[in-house]
Amino acid sequence: MSKVFNYGKDTLTVATALNIAAGQTKGVLLPEVMARVEASHRHVQAIVQEHTIVYGINTGFGPLCDTKISEEDTRALQYNILQSHSVGVGAPIPEEIARLMLITKVHALAQGYSGVDPVTLQRIIWHIEQGVTPLVPEKGSVGASGDLAPLSHLFLPLIGLGQVWYKGQQLPAADVLQREGLQPVVLGPKEGLALINGTQFILAFATKAVQRLWNALEAADVIGAMSLEGLMGTAKPFDPRLHAIRPFPGNQLVAHRLDALLRGSEIMASHVDCGRVQDPYSLRCMPQVHGASRAAWQHLAALTAIELNAVTDNPIIFSAEDTISGGNFHGQPMALPLDYATIAAAELGNIADRRCYMMIEGRYGLPKLLIEDAGLNSGFMIPQYTTAALVTENKTLCFPASADSVPTSLGQEDHVSMGSISGRKLMQVIGNLEYILAIELLYAAQAINFRRPLKSAPVIEACHHHVREHVAFAKKDRVFAIDIAALHQLVSSGSLVQAANETAAAHQINLNGPYEKQFQLL
Repeated sequence: MSKVFNYGKDTLTVATALNIAAGQTKGVLLPEVMARVEASHRHVQAIVQEHTIVYGINTGFGPLCDTKISEEDTRALQYNILQSHSVGVGAPIPEEIARLMLITKVHALAQGYSGVDPVTLQRIIWHIEQGVTPLVPEKGSVGASGDLAPLSHLFLPLIGLGQVWYKGQQLPAADVLQREGLQPVVLGPKEGLALINGTQFILAFATKAVQRLWNALEAADVIGAMSLEGLMGTAKPFDPRLHAIRPFPGNQLVAHRLDALLRGSEIMASHVDCGRVQDPYSLRCMPQVHGASRAAWQHLAALTAIELNAVTDNPIIFSAEDTISGGNFHGQPMALPLDYATIAAAELGNIADRRCYMMIEGRYGLPKLLIEDAGLNSGFMIPQYTTAALVTENKTLCFPASADSVPTSLGQEDHVSMGSISGRKLMQVIGNLEYILAIELLYAAQAINFRRPLKSAPVIEACHHHVREHVAFAKKDRVFAIDIAALHQLVSSGSLVQAANETAAAHQINLNGPYEKQFQLL
């Protein structure tokens, strides 16, 4: 592990956060950062000793903000909040998401506005480095006053409570601390509130979604180009002149990519004068549809980059004499783009399903159901049922959670973002999208085989070969679920996109042109 990230100083990116979570980058606290954190911690101590009334340090929480807490009870208050707010339900979130929550929380606290003890930060980093990841239930956050319930579960292990992943097992945190020869952390004033007040649950889902949706967008262009070749469509709608007079950057990027992917294709050259005036929308309008989804991704990625480096707890401690109770914990800035991205991901699936349907209709010289002996064989009839089911499921998940708000905390927290639900829904839709794209890839590869001996362009040929290394051409019916699972792995892992990019580089094909910087994954 050679890469190092300095919490509280360096700019955290999606890629860096994911690399820390994967153990490929080490996050550290520089002495200057530790000094800043210690100074903030001393400010809190001074507030307690001077009996200055500051929310969450010597007052109750939420509607109890007017209830004064004695100096001797300020520590007990922090233990109570971790326990009382641990009300999450449902299955645990993925371990990677929980690790991202830890990483993003450390980076926020390390900026020195939260009043935590440096010892507490060091213990969280120990959890990250040792792979002792807390179990966090997936449901229970309303995404304002922070992600209170999930963050409470995330930090229960600091005080010896809750459950953790440990060497492949789920164990009580107290048992793991004992095995490791560690004592629970002694929380000071403000620390419990600082730990659980923030948007790290929403942010962790957004961070992973930015990566997964970018990969799906890249794969959708490649698979869409393969489908177009299988259907003997034309590349004319990808002419840069067309998109220069309606210059949406996402559209221009996708048009450039499709044109670059198809240039030099024997299949394309074979039907230049075929007499087809224009292709159906799901082929012709890929730049407009995929491009619009690119724009939504870009919006989410830009706001996630801001949130990754933000301080989102409350109150903010500037000094012992200068504290602000504000609303940086409110998840609305992330909830809206997450909902937008959910629609964008669902639309990629919608148009992919239409291309699947077109390939089994028996049009454009392809056999009905993409099989030579249809009748005895059902061929590729039923995989499209799966895409139809997944497309419809995605539609039901597109209602924006951020459009709703249910008052909480006896009306003190009277508008909430529901951004935690937005994040979880987006991940569900992307998961379905990856399967839809895998089925389109199955169809497109089968269709291209019917165009032999003609070959496509280099990148598409390489991707077709990559598919055939895992899934054979279908001459008769078989258990297509096995094929779908294999191709899903190629899509979701990024293997297909990697194969495309490596081939493009080898042939000096510029897939992204002048638009790459606007849509690159940072």
